[in-house]
Amino acid sequence: MTNLEVQAPAPVDVEGDLASLPGDGARMAPHWVVPDRGASRPVSPALIHGVTVPPASARLLDAMSDYGD
Repeated sequence: MTNLEVQAPAPVDVEGDLASLPGDGARMAPHWVVPDRGASRPVSPALIHGVTVPPASARLLDAMSDYGD
């Protein structure tokens, strides 16, 4: 059996504050890929149709409290 030496990642501050967010973002940025595409153009509201929400999803959202409660 081989004994592999494994290094633990840096400890994560689960109860972090807003001051830790820039560092978190900087550590995650190399993992994100930006797609090569042009700027999106606005869509006319007349072209947006046919959106349906399943009843179970609507009930779930209706039962959730508003943000900040």
